[in-house]
Amino acid sequence: MNTSTPSSCCIVGAGPAGLMLGYLLARNGIPVTVLEKHGDFLRDFRGDTIHPSTLEIIWRLGFLDEFLALPHQKAEKLYGEIDGQPATMADFTRLPTRCKYIAFMPQWDFLNFLHAKALQLPGFQLIQNAKVDALIEEQGQIKGVKATVEGEAREFRSDLVIGCDGRHSVIRALAGLEVQRFGSPRDVLWMKVAKQADDPEWSPGHRGPKNHFIMIDRGDYWQCGYSITQGSFTALQETGLSAFLQQVASASPFSLERLQLEIADWDRVKLLEIRIDRLQQWAKPGLLCIGDAAHAMSPIGGVGVNLAIQDAVATANLLSGPLRKGSLTLKDLEKVQRRRAFATWATQSLQIMISKAGKKPRRKPPGRMELWLRRRPFLPFLFGRLIGMGFYRELPEEAQK
Repeated sequence: MNTSTPSSCCIVGAGPAGLMLGYLLARNGIPVTVLEKHGDFLRDFRGDTIHPSTLEIIWRLGFLDEFLALPHQKAEKLYGEIDGQPATMADFTRLPTRCKYIAFMPQWDFLNFLHAKALQLPGFQLIQNAKVDALIEEQGQIKGVKATVEGEAREFRSDLVIGCDGRHSVIRALAGLEVQRFGSPRDVLWMKVAKQADDPEWSPGHRGPKNHFIMIDRGDYWQCGYSITQGSFTALQETGLSAFLQQVASASPFSLERLQLEIADWDRVKLLEIRIDRLQQWAKPGLLCIGDAAHAMSPIGGVGVNLAIQDAVATANLLSGPLRKGSLTLKDLEKVQRRRAFATWATQSLQIMISKAGKKPRRKPPGRMELWLRRRPFLPFLFGRLIGMGFYRELPEEAQK
C-alpha cells in the first residue's frame, strides 16, 4: 500500500495546455494550483480551433456531447486558392477519430468549460490576477514561485512548476532556458467583419490564403486575417488606415466602403507577431515547460493549440505516477521532451518550409511534377491528417485511483 504524499504541482498559465494539464493531474489525485495573470479568459483572436485529436481527447474524458452543446462551427475541409483557382487544402472526413472536423469555438468558452470540469475535482484551484515575479530555488531545485496576486506578494511552494504561459513565457525566461529561434517572414493582422445576408454561402470554416488574406466563418461575423511582412505594421499605420483598408479590399471579397464601416480605427486591428521557436531543454530540476512556452508555432494550420494540448496529455500520462509516489526526478521531466520532440520538430519544419515557399514570388509556371501532384486526390486527406491529428497524437490514460 502506497502511503506517500502526492507531490504538488504549480502550473503557470491557464490556457488550453495549463487547464487541460491541471484537470488531468487533479483527476489523478495530485494537488494542483494554476496561476493566471488575467482576471478572465476574454481575449480576442486567440487560437480558436479545436482539432479532431483534441475532440477525441474530450470524448475519451467522457464529456464530448456536453462540450459540443456550446456554440461552435464545424469545418470538415479547409479551402484555399492555388494560382487563382479554388482548391481543397485539407480534408478531415476520413480521419480515424470520433469527430471528423475542426470545431471553431471562442477560446474563452473552451477554457471556461475546462475550468468548470476541473473545479469538480478535489485538489484543484485556479488563482487569477496572479503575476509571477520569481522562481523559488533551493539547493539547485525549483520549489515554487513568487507572485503578486491582487497587489499582494505571495509564495506558492510546490514540488513541480510547469510553465504553460505561452510564447512570451515568464517561466522559461526566469529559468534561463535557451531558446532556438527560427523566425518568420510574416505577421498577421486580425479583424472582424459582421456578416450580411447576401454574403457568399460558403461552408463554415476557414478559407484562404488568397493574396495573404484568410477568413474564418464565426457564425455572425467573419474573422479576417491579413498577412504582412514581419515588422511592417508601424509603417502601415503611418500610411494611414484608409490606405491599409484599400489593400485589404483588393485581396478580400469585401468592398472598401464596408471595411471602412466595420474597421473605423486601428484599435479594431490586432497584430499577431508570428514566431517559430523552441527550447533546447524543456526542463531543469523541479521545472518543466510545455506548449508555446516550449515551442512557439506559426498560425499555419492552427496547430498551436492542438500541440499544446497533446503536450499536456503526454505530461499527465508520464508524470502522474512519479508525482503520486513523491519520487519525481529530472529524468522523469526529460521524458516529456523526448516523447514530444519529434512531433514538435516535424510540425515546425513543415511550417518553416511553407513560410519560405510563400515568401518567394513564383518566377515560372508550375512544372509537370507539381501539376501532377496537385491532381492527386490523396493530398487533401494527407494534409487533413497532419493538421487534424498531428505527427503523433496523445490520448489520456485511465484515471489513477
